Amino acid sequence: MTDLRSFRPERILVCQLRQIGDVLLATTAIRLLHERYPEAAIDVFTEKKCAPVLENNPHVRRVWALDKKALPNFLAELRYYARIAGERYDLVVDFQQLPRCRFVTLMSRARVRLSYPPPWYNRLLYTHWTQPAPEYSAGYRVGILAPLGIAWNREAPEIFLTDEEKAWAGEYLAGLGLAPGEFITLDPTHRRSTRLWPARHYGAMIGQVHAERPDLRFLILYGPGERDMAAEVVARCPVPEACVLPDTVIGLRQMAAVQSMARLHVGNCSAPRHFAVAVQTPTLTVTGATGRGWLYPSPDHKDVFLDLPCRPCNKNSCARKDHACLENLLPEVVARRLLDMLGS
Repeated sequence: MTDLRSFRPERILVCQLRQIGDVLLATTAIRLLHERYPEAAIDVFTEKKCAPVLENNPHVRRVWALDKKALPNFLAELRYYARIAGERYDLVVDFQQLPRCRFVTLMSRARVRLSYPPPWYNRLLYTHWTQPAPEYSAGYRVGILAPLGIAWNREAPEIFLTDEEKAWAGEYLAGLGLAPGEFITLDPTHRRSTRLWPARHYGAMIGQVHAERPDLRFLILYGPGERDMAAEVVARCPVPEACVLPDTVIGLRQMAAVQSMARLHVGNCSAPRHFAVAVQTPTLTVTGATGRGWLYPSPDHKDVFLDLPCRPCNKNSCARKDHACLENLLPEVVARRLLDMLGS
């Protein structure tokens, strides 16, 4: 087994295929790897949809963006993994142990293949592993790097926006009648019902906040196929003029640039909350099934939840069948927390 105290890798591969928010959370570990091994080239294996998160990241040399549609069969996939392995990585860090990550790890033949404790049937794939402490998700990933002498000191995830992207965001907001610092970004969507606060609650909450802070409006964010979900919030709001619902979806990096100019971000436990952290915008997250491991430890970032015995269950379906942790979390509770954060 390689002695990691004297290990000096020249080529590093980080495996974090998905989801978008998880790839963003992995940027903390990527930065710390770069600081530990400043001469090493760091590449990332991820899915195509997540690649924009890593654009312009000075700590990343190359992104292997997996496009599953371009790999029609298993043989095509193996050829792609062989191309990655051809880089002759010295260190592979696998943050997920998904099948595709395991194939790449195995085929790399890297001297050090590092992960969290694998099940017994996968242990031959890895040379080193460690059990991170349960903490903020970005810190958990850094905990996997502990055998390399790397520790987490509350470094936040990061995204590197260009001046052009920031200028675009200013023009985009002006076109919507918004000015920097005078709006709140709102993410009311989620594909899992156990993490989706009802649209009627969001609408009522906006009305209550607007009654005390008519100077602020809510810019509603949504992704592909989610516009109807976002539009329902506006329909349920007693003061629809407090809402701004864009006509079209904007990209991930454009969303981050817009969030960087917001007063605050509020929404479900989804990727936009992590983008807000990355651009240093305060957040308030409504959590249902989700635990507190996704909450960045800072007074600028808070969550609000109904403390039931069954939560956090971290399940994708509700065993009670009533989604009580979300249905019974009243709009006035969230509105009050948000107003407190705004200093109202």
